[in-house]
Amino acid sequence: MAEYKLEMKGVCKSFPGVKALDHVQLAIRPGSVHALMGENGAGKSTLMKCLFGIYSMDEGEIYLDGVKTEIKDPDDAMKKGVAMVHQELQPVPARSIAENMYLGRFPVKKYGPIQVIDHEEMNKLSSKWLAELGLDFDPKALLGTLSIGQMQCVEIAKAVSHDAKVIIFDEPTSSLSDKEVDFLFKIMNDLRDKGCAMIYISHKMDEIKQIADDITVMRDGTYVGTWRADELTTDEIITKMVGRELTNVYPEHHHEIGEVILECDHISSIHPRSFQDVSFNLRKGEILGFGGLVGAQRTELMEGIFGIRNLSGGTIKVHGKEVKIKKPKDAMNAGLGMITEDRRGTGILGCLSIKDNVGVSVYNKYLKYGFVLDHPAINKVVDDSIEKLRIKTPSKEQHIANLSGGNQQKVIVSRWLANDPDILIMDEPTRGIDVGAKHEIYEIMEDLAQQGKAIIMISSEMPELLGMADRVYVMCDGHLRGEITDPADMTQEKVMSYATMF
Repeated sequence: MAEYKLEMKGVCKSFPGVKALDHVQLAIRPGSVHALMGENGAGKSTLMKCLFGIYSMDEGEIYLDGVKTEIKDPDDAMKKGVAMVHQELQPVPARSIAENMYLGRFPVKKYGPIQVIDHEEMNKLSSKWLAELGLDFDPKALLGTLSIGQMQCVEIAKAVSHDAKVIIFDEPTSSLSDKEVDFLFKIMNDLRDKGCAMIYISHKMDEIKQIADDITVMRDGTYVGTWRADELTTDEIITKMVGRELTNVYPEHHHEIGEVILECDHISSIHPRSFQDVSFNLRKGEILGFGGLVGAQRTELMEGIFGIRNLSGGTIKVHGKEVKIKKPKDAMNAGLGMITEDRRGTGILGCLSIKDNVGVSVYNKYLKYGFVLDHPAINKVVDDSIEKLRIKTPSKEQHIANLSGGNQQKVIVSRWLANDPDILIMDEPTRGIDVGAKHEIYEIMEDLAQQGKAIIMISSEMPELLGMADRVYVMCDGHLRGEITDPADMTQEKVMSYATMF
């Protein structure tokens, strides 16, 4: 038996203007969970796309069970036992669980020259693989009836159904609740016991320490090293990732809090199961945190304030004057900006360049003669944003879809900073971003607060919420359950007591 289930040696990959991978190596032991770590732009996703056949390598070799292997495309990868559970699921919710599991490879039965899908066989096979993972799902049920976490489990069952020797997990817990994460880890532990090798990409240090056996760190497209997970502390992992020591993840607060800038009084959603009768205020130069569990309706509340959702009642005042917000443009005209939770779905404009993604919010400010875009001025705004937020890109003309997730998030932040809002709503601003990039986002938030900007931050990461917020409101089941103003009371226990107050 080979020492490693998978080996990648001397992998190189270049794109126009940038060398994404420079002689990278990776070795995965059978029956292990191998964490692949590095800052956004380090090359993790590019390496996995080379392994899965999405990209072709410029140089390098792949070995499966000690045998040199060439992987031509994702279909070839799956036939050779390499499967990938993507961060951004692409389900077909209107079709059954079984149809989603066997999409593109339906079992068929023949009636003379005619072939038809063998639904009976497909449902039977799906039941087998679901049961293998302890999933009590009806294969005939529509996939859209499941939660995101359950869909993630179906995706894993699909990977296992290919008799996968190696499974890649790319940020699998970014949209999961704690309970769903626990169940995912149970499935991964069962797979490990059966000899499956897994590559796990995540920026959540507590998860890495909990599930990983080995850790490989990449930095700027190069291989830094591989260690047993129990040999490294969290601080040592961070230092190896960023190439420097981060002594204070959260910057010190030097901003001054002023007068009330936003007042929301008794605002309610038109949907009775969403947020109801919520009142709160926000002050100039303040970072206001919103905590709560999944389903607490925090995002929905902010979307209501920003005009994405309809309100049934209540008032919103900005600078003491009541404003009517029926659509996002009304909110923007009132001095509000919003960075949404769903980066791919409602954040980036994937088919456009970095310049267009940043500039779209300020095109109306840079017009000559009322209708001609002032490109030199726009270019300066975009170049300044790239420099200030350290966006890793060969040029501002690069398509945003070609950037890593963290760099895409920085572009979205740049878009709103270019628009210069008085109030910035940031919904899960550091989701899917590595610790080094998180620190940069936190510093930007502190700088904005020092400039007198007011920030509302929704975060499901308790340390982030408590480390950045001046005040914290906690929601549960669509209602505001508590406000924490005293720094001495800002504890996880206090937040959870309000978050579970039905």
